[in-house]
Amino acid sequence: MTASTTQNKKISPLKKRADFLLMNKEAQKWVSQGLVIQARPNGLDHIRIGFTVTKKVSKLAVTRNRIKRRLRAAAAETVPQIAKEGCDYVLIGRHETEGRDYKQLCKDIRWCLDKMGFIKEDV
Repeated sequence: MTASTTQNKKISPLKKRADFLLMNKEAQKWVSQGLVIQARPNGLDHIRIGFTVTKKVSKLAVTRNRIKRRLRAAAAETVPQIAKEGCDYVLIGRHETEGRDYKQLCKDIRWCLDKMGFIKEDV
């Protein structure tokens, strides 16, 4: 399942280092087996999302990029349908993310957002 174009318009990337540092400082964080999610309200009318995988997870760029691609795919399928708008989200890859089942990654995202209270009311 892929996100439609109307859903993609509501999501923009989080790219600036300052935004990631602000997330690290102020955001709520929840850890699951497959990933870590940071979330905070952004005061805008759309969702901004960022992805990161540190060199602690893997020294190989190929592996880190594969983990980021898996996180992007799982987020594209999950976040537009369930996440509150007007918030920033950062998905952080872990060692287990690379080998984790794709459907389980999607469940991890839903579970973390639910635990933090960042799920839409109608879902």
